[in-house]
Amino acid sequence: RLSISCLLPASWHFSISPVGCPRLLNTTLRQVLVIATLAAAVSLLYYSLLLIRSKYGRAHRDRRFHRYLARVTDTEATDTNNPNLNYGIVVDCGSSGSRIFVYCWPRHNGNPHDLLDIKQMRDKNRKPVVMKIKPGISEFASSPAKVSDYISPLLSFAAEHVPRGKHKETPLYILCTAGMRILPESQQKAILEDLLTDIPVQFDFLFSDSHAEVISGKQEGVYAWIGINFVLGRFEHTDDEDEAVVEVHVPGSENKEAIYRKRTVGILDMGGVSTQIAYEVPKTVSFASSQQEEVAKNLLAEFNLGCDAHQTEHIYRVYVATFLGFGGNAARQRYEDTLLASTVLKNRLLGKQTGMTSASPYLDPCLPMDAEDEIQQNGQQIYLRGTGDFDLCREMIQPFLNKTNETQTSLNGVYQPPLHFQNSEFYGFSEFYYCTEDVLRMGGDYSAAKFTKAAKDYCATKWSVLRERFDRGLYASHADLHRLKYQCFKSAWMYEVFHSGFSFPVTYNNLKTALQVYDKEVQWTLGAILYRTRFLPLRDIQQENFRGSHSHWRSFSFVYNHHLFSVCFLVVLLSILLYLLRLRRIHRRLPRSSSSPSLWMEEGLPPQKI
Repeated sequence: RLSISCLLPASWHFSISPVGCPRLLNTTLRQVLVIATLAAAVSLLYYSLLLIRSKYGRAHRDRRFHRYLARVTDTEATDTNNPNLNYGIVVDCGSSGSRIFVYCWPRHNGNPHDLLDIKQMRDKNRKPVVMKIKPGISEFASSPAKVSDYISPLLSFAAEHVPRGKHKETPLYILCTAGMRILPESQQKAILEDLLTDIPVQFDFLFSDSHAEVISGKQEGVYAWIGINFVLGRFEHTDDEDEAVVEVHVPGSENKEAIYRKRTVGILDMGGVSTQIAYEVPKTVSFASSQQEEVAKNLLAEFNLGCDAHQTEHIYRVYVATFLGFGGNAARQRYEDTLLASTVLKNRLLGKQTGMTSASPYLDPCLPMDAEDEIQQNGQQIYLRGTGDFDLCREMIQPFLNKTNETQTSLNGVYQPPLHFQNSEFYGFSEFYYCTEDVLRMGGDYSAAKFTKAAKDYCATKWSVLRERFDRGLYASHADLHRLKYQCFKSAWMYEVFHSGFSFPVTYNNLKTALQVYDKEVQWTLGAILYRTRFLPLRDIQQENFRGSHSHWRSFSFVYNHHLFSVCFLVVLLSILLYLLRLRRIHRRLPRSSSSPSLWMEEGLPPQKI
């Protein structure tokens, strides 16, 4: 006897027995019928579960596919008639000029685990909504009252592109960088006060006191790190086994178990003046001394990108360090200053004339073979001629890294947390890309062995041959004679900074040198708008929670529970059928039972108990 109970959509309990089957079937056949019926019911239920799983899985895959596709092909003009689009504005006030960026994003999808899908706004011609003016805002240090007039054309440009009805809910951020950092605090404050006073009078954008500030180099590095990882989709959650993941000890939750999430990428950015490195530190770090711990506090940034401050899955600990004087041009200048001073001193002590005339030049291993150059400073001048010795050049520039013997240090003896090189990935921008691509034509995946071979060959090539190749257009379109002349030095400097300064092994193969990501130049302003608007989704989520919970349950019940209802209905119908068959059998037996005593009496037999 098989007992079956069902709790949804009502409470039923009944039994099925082979005895209840028609008499015309033998015992084995009746058992087969019952088992087959149950197998059919189980099969229907299993099929329903497969439908649900396939629907959820397909929706998840489609959502991921379309999101990545949108990132790659996001070149369509922004639909300003879409009422569900939100907008945000960031003004980057740099040292040489100010640029304005307009971003847009659709309404949040309601999942507190996801971030806003922010994109750069594009005009009717599909061009990014960006505008730049000169000079830098720091030029108005002596006349801060003119700052609002200076920045007004940028804001008017943004006002023309953002729909008028959206102005009051569009946040505006004016963030000042390197040029403003060097000004006295009183001048910084005067400039910001003029902006906060005049802009709300002229424009309706959402602009509060905290929306205009001078950001530190550390903040700028964090914003750049956020922007790159956001475009690469490294903040999204994944169940894909092919995705690289990392074990993370969330800051402030040392007693909890570690979590696993997508591996983020680190960034290396070498400009003309400075070099910057930023990467996630997934695990708690230890310090060699209390002094090192104090230094580390200024280099480690902990922040929550999620819309809910109580959720820890989007808390990141990022190391950011900026090294002034370690950019490509600044390093060459330091090298030339030292070269000039040492050569003049040696000539004075030894009575030589090395470098004093073009006929007896100083032989510089960091210039291409037979390339000529001059160094002039404070009325002194020396002549250089290249020997194109890449290895000797590397050896000569190593002291300029200012490395120390302390553990966990990098350039200039600055603290650097340990890196798990086997499970890491880095992107190199600016000079990292120019050094590998402009002349050597090997940008992209970096290989130390291939790079050193190409650099050696280039340095050892005669200057006349390099000029001929340049005239034939064999190098990148934006490569000029300055790039050709100092490519040998910058290649050696980039190599030493990467491998000796930041201690990346020569076998490291997870560095990609790039100028753009997905054919787009990623600015730190993208990370800034993403970080500063991170709490906006929480408002929509809270408003939709009560409404959505009921409608979601009704939708779920209607779409999926009808499969379960079908199974229950089939079982009940089968039970009723078997019950009727049993009643019919009982009714057929009753007439025979009532006639048996009279038959026995006629034959003179004693009646039997029924």
